Amino acid sequence: MSETSKSKGGRPRINATPITVRVPPSQLAPLDAWIADQPEPKPSRPEAVRVAVAEHLKAKGYLK
Repeated sequence: MSETSKSKGGRPRINATPITVRVPPSQLAPLDAWIADQPEPKPSRPEAVRVAVAEHLKAKGYLK
């Protein structure tokens, strides 16, 4: 790859809205433990948060 066409990396753009969330250590440690328990390839922290939010919303009936 040439110097002028360097990849920016990161997640590809999708139809989604980025949000910033501060996570306290008391929630981050269990999140990291869940990630460690997942098979390879391990999900990133953002992906783990997306999974957790989706599962919670499904359990509460807000997401099908």
